[in-house]
Amino acid sequence: MTEGTAQSIEIDASPEEIFAVAVEIERYPEWASGVSRVEVLERDEQERPLRAAFELEGFVKKISYELTYSYDQPTRMSWVADPNSDLDLLEGSYTFTETDGATEVVYVLRVKPNFPIPGFIRRQAEKQIVSTALRGLRQQVEA
Repeated sequence: MTEGTAQSIEIDASPEEIFAVAVEIERYPEWASGVSRVEVLERDEQERPLRAAFELEGFVKKISYELTYSYDQPTRMSWVADPNSDLDLLEGSYTFTETDGATEVVYVLRVKPNFPIPGFIRRQAEKQIVSTALRGLRQQVEA
């Protein structure tokens, strides 16, 4: 079983406001470090992304993958990647919990690449992806 990385951040906004920014995945290249391309392939009946293709740079090499999303709006969104030549496993989630006038956002990510990489480098990359995504999300929401 691949361990994962979980981190949290507090954002001065409601869960609904943060969810609205997080669900705009086609805008991730504007603020999510390392995400170079996003293409929404399919949307659900509420026009939220259901499937999307991503290109990520900076995780040792350029990685392409497709994610399938599920939602518990406005408190959670999660995703899982189709296994491919780059990834054996990629799954993650954002959880939005209202606190005193703000929202705690927890990002959980598990990645198992399909290429040789020492565990400590994989864990370091996961932590960097999670922390930069949380900071980017906060900047995007509070802007």
